Amino acid sequence: MLEYKIKIALAPIRRNNGPRPGLFNPDYAIARKREICAYIYEKYASDTVEFVDLDFLNEEGLISDDADAERAAETLTAQKVDALFVINCNFGDEEAAGRMAKKIGKPVLIWAPLDDIFEEDGIRYTDSQCGLFAVSKYLQRNHIPFSHIPNCRITDPEFDAELRRFISVTCMVKNFVGMRILQIGLRPKPFTSVIVNEGELMERFGISVVPVNLAVIIQKHREIMETMDEVLEKDIASFKLRFDVAPLDDPQLKRMMAFKHLYKALLAEYQCDVIAGECWTAMQIAVDAMPCCAMGELADERIIVACETDIHGAITLALLSAASLGRSVPFFLEFTVRHPENPNVEMLWHCGPAAHSLKKAGAEAKVFNHKCSFPIKDGKFTIARMDVIGGEYSLLAGTFKSAGGPHTFGNYIWAQFDDFKKWEKKAIDGPYIHHMAEIEGDYVAALTEFCKFIPDLKIDLP
Repeated sequence: MLEYKIKIALAPIRRNNGPRPGLFNPDYAIARKREICAYIYEKYASDTVEFVDLDFLNEEGLISDDADAERAAETLTAQKVDALFVINCNFGDEEAAGRMAKKIGKPVLIWAPLDDIFEEDGIRYTDSQCGLFAVSKYLQRNHIPFSHIPNCRITDPEFDAELRRFISVTCMVKNFVGMRILQIGLRPKPFTSVIVNEGELMERFGISVVPVNLAVIIQKHREIMETMDEVLEKDIASFKLRFDVAPLDDPQLKRMMAFKHLYKALLAEYQCDVIAGECWTAMQIAVDAMPCCAMGELADERIIVACETDIHGAITLALLSAASLGRSVPFFLEFTVRHPENPNVEMLWHCGPAAHSLKKAGAEAKVFNHKCSFPIKDGKFTIARMDVIGGEYSLLAGTFKSAGGPHTFGNYIWAQFDDFKKWEKKAIDGPYIHHMAEIEGDYVAALTEFCKFIPDLKIDLP
């Protein structure tokens, strides 16, 4: 399963100016370090975000030379940090910062707090912004990608927005690199649009596709049906409280709910993170049920299952879920039909795999042809898709707002775009298809920044 807990190393750094008085006085750097680290711990640490600092390094808890950088990198690597936040507490030390970043090999964020002390005799004690230009150049020379918070006070809204964005980026990078995707069955025959290159995904991104054939599915589904009666009965009772299930009977619902436990068992057995599954042809023949409703139930447990064996779709869903640190539930709807009157409103729709928690307020939840049926709640959403053509990978990303439109079956939302013709052109010209991943909130800036840290993946903004 995806891992939403991340650990970020706070690496305050200062220029070692020796016995020279005035400029770069270490006392000011030390005071800044204490204030900044305390503020970050108090405001940003949570059950999913952990920070570690350099208090183990020396009395100051600051890096001031190459030897400090080497020791810090060794300890932080052993602590398995997921990212490095370099903070210039005065001018800093570009070589020490760069050597530490290169050895740790994780996403890097750099920032210099606003210099605001000017003595009457002209003395300045920090010049943190000035030193950050040197740090950035050293990172560039060593081909180390990095994010940057513009020079500001730690209490400024800009600092808050940029640090939260980097936290999202860190979680995305952690889950993207080395992701394992459980492929259940083959893609449906007509869906040549979801073909992927497994070898290329592994070579470029470390992503593995782990196949499970339908013979295993049939056997495990049968075992669950025979051994988990009590659990399945509770699942059915809970489902009936939330859905109008007519005309399905309990035996049919039992076969449908069995998919929930089947997929969870397979994720654990094969040590995978997300699932891309065959859902609407072979499953009915194999076990006389469809997994769509179970997919929605799993989504509310933060387990991602992409429809129609769409591997790239599963990857994109995982990225969006990681961007929210698992706090929001992604969903998988596709470009389907244009609004009959508004040219910039498109219906995003799919058969019925969405989480019940995404249901629009006041709408009824039904089961239509063995699939969940309800409209998605109102709001502002990010929409994205990673795809490839000719070996060139890109990530399409943007936002939309919910809009009014005709009622239909399945899971759907009428989506208001600024200029939908641009999106239609992207889907037609490629490398994208109509399948899209969505999540509540605006994560476009985070997705854009994420691509800095992934070689061979380019952001694409309509």
